[in-house]
Amino acid sequence: MLTYSFENIGKESIYEYLYKCIKKDIIEGRLVKDEHLPSKRTLAVNLGISTITVENSYGQLMSEGYIYSVPKKGYYVSDISGVARIKPVKYEVPEITAKKKTGYKSDLSSNRTDPGSFPFATWAKLMRRVITDRQDDLMKISPGEGTWELRKAIAMHLASFRDMQVTPGQIIVGAGTEYMYSLLIQLLGRDKVYCVEDPGYSKIARIYASNNVKFCYAGMDAEGMKPEAVRECMADIVHISPTHHYPTGITMPVSRRFELLAWANEKPDRYIIEDDYDSEFRMTGKTIPTMKSIDINEKVIYMNTFSRTLTPTIRISYMVLPPHLAATYQEKLDFYACTVSNFEQYALAAFIEEGYFEKHLNRMRLYYTKQREAVLSVLKEEPFKCVGRVREADSGLHFILELNTLLSDNEVKRKLEADGIHINALSEYYHNNTDEYSHSFVISYSDMKIENFRSACSKMSEFTPSR
Repeated sequence: MLTYSFENIGKESIYEYLYKCIKKDIIEGRLVKDEHLPSKRTLAVNLGISTITVENSYGQLMSEGYIYSVPKKGYYVSDISGVARIKPVKYEVPEITAKKKTGYKSDLSSNRTDPGSFPFATWAKLMRRVITDRQDDLMKISPGEGTWELRKAIAMHLASFRDMQVTPGQIIVGAGTEYMYSLLIQLLGRDKVYCVEDPGYSKIARIYASNNVKFCYAGMDAEGMKPEAVRECMADIVHISPTHHYPTGITMPVSRRFELLAWANEKPDRYIIEDDYDSEFRMTGKTIPTMKSIDINEKVIYMNTFSRTLTPTIRISYMVLPPHLAATYQEKLDFYACTVSNFEQYALAAFIEEGYFEKHLNRMRLYYTKQREAVLSVLKEEPFKCVGRVREADSGLHFILELNTLLSDNEVKRKLEADGIHINALSEYYHNNTDEYSHSFVISYSDMKIENFRSACSKMSEFTPSR
């Protein structure tokens, strides 16, 4: 007769404890194949528990295949000899803990958004309305390309702001540009050679590497990616940020853009991926036309994100495919589900269509203009004039500070970090970091606290030769 004690079972239910005890006896061989188990009533009386408890335990064991029943005869132990032959393997699992916060007093390279600049009130109002008015739509599966409403709103925005005439059917919505790049690799082919900028945003190269596709680096000059470097590495696909390139801040002139378009038009399977990540924040003059807007042969794939214009935590990006590639996408990749919730899509569509997005952009351009002026004014103050020279380029939300120092870039970083200040050297963004004495540093000012920057300048002034 099966006998178990229920005195120290803790918070576990009696039925669950009994199930585990019998299961353990079967696995460890104390109950053998085809052994007849006590009836539910007999076992209940023996253990001093209810019949229903035994019934629940037996039911769970049957569903997992540890026992079986024979009508009018009772319950029997199943054959689990295969389990006995499997020897447990011990793995050393490293302890995984949450990443510690850096604890920097000042991060001069952070591109986060000022929390006070996000339109929380408007966003909350639109979300409440979506919940009230679109309950049926919220429960429907979104098309893989994204909801028609959001794609239509994006097309409208691109027409008015970027002078791009595209249809909603050309637009694909997804959660972050990293996801969009992965889709593009599947669309364009893993047999292609992808070319990225050097220096450039390192994550792009890592995405291509993680997808096991060939990629190469093309150097840059004062006008952006060099066409001759693209030809040398035998590239099929070019990935560029022609406006506000990160980290150099270069905006590619139209002559260089046409050079790269000419390269793409030489072969039918060549394309240009245009990453237009923060073009909305050109502080002076009219926005620079996109390469997509001057492309007449369907060679440019346009990409943008709302992470820069709203907040990095809103992971909504989109790409605009040439019509023939949009048709190919529908044929080959339409089975993918959209990675952005309907809730966010409908809220963002309303945000754009009702003019809130345009008002937000105008407000943020004014804010960032003042922020940039305030940051640059610090470097004009008497104690800090010796710190370095600013590369005055129309570079969006960052600029390059050429530090007046004899120290290496690593030494500068180390000394600043010792004082709780984080900064990125331009040399870090090169594929082959051979110049540790570039003395050029990337300064992002979108969420810069002026007093923190002044303190950082005070520390950097200690590195000048005159001191």
